[in-house]
Amino acid sequence: MINGWNGVALNTAPDSANQIHGDEIAKQYGFKGGLVPGVTISAYLIQPAIEAWGMDWLERGHAYVSVKSPLYDGETFTVDVETVSSEAYVAELLRPDGTVSAMGEVSIPAEAPEPPIRRGDRIAEKGYVGAAASPARFMELKEGGCLAFRFRWDSSHRMSAYIVDVDAMPRLLRPGQGGYANMSFLLGVSNWIFAGNAHMNPWVHLETTSQNFRAVPNDTVVVAEMEVVDFFEKKDHQFADVDVNLFDEVDNEALCSIRLRSIYKLRGM
Repeated sequence: MINGWNGVALNTAPDSANQIHGDEIAKQYGFKGGLVPGVTISAYLIQPAIEAWGMDWLERGHAYVSVKSPLYDGETFTVDVETVSSEAYVAELLRPDGTVSAMGEVSIPAEAPEPPIRRGDRIAEKGYVGAAASPARFMELKEGGCLAFRFRWDSSHRMSAYIVDVDAMPRLLRPGQGGYANMSFLLGVSNWIFAGNAHMNPWVHLETTSQNFRAVPNDTVVVAEMEVVDFFEKKDHQFADVDVNLFDEVDNEALCSIRLRSIYKLRGM
């Protein structure tokens, strides 16, 4: 059975380089305070899948999540689930006033699709900062390719807990217990490589489509490779779509694929 749940939101990145998660910059753009990251909101909508399907979902689960409006640190939220079938559900994340903060479509296919193959893109040096995000920069990356980035998953990572009450996380994901990487971290990797290749601040995560290929255990070094799919302007915001593939550095096997859409430049910037 696939069940909804309630929780208290946690801003996992108040001191992020993306200052939309900090109070000062967020308020300048009309928000009440720093935004809970979109990847963390996504983890809330995906949690029922991990509770229902466990390791099977970590190894082949699929999800589409779209963030509609802000969620703030300390807010109580509700994840409402509508079961579509024994292998799929749709869900909404509701804020205390009933506003829909995000929606998701989550499923567990009988078999995962063919996994991507690591290209071997050059890995960015520590401390690398990409050129400023702009149409010209994204054209350069689309035509010439992107740098890969390396990240380590372990139980001490700041994204290891994505909710105030860690015991409310599925046992498979709890630090010191299952210890497998959660979707806040995995989707977060797509954010970090995106901002690593094209420097931006602030910017807003909007949606992801993700496909898992393997569960990610504690102490895994993840290598992320990225391609620019599209970039465009809409309502005076600047958007970009990128594809990100995650691999285990030890054996180069695929862990997860992610299509990310973000606003890299808010109107008025």
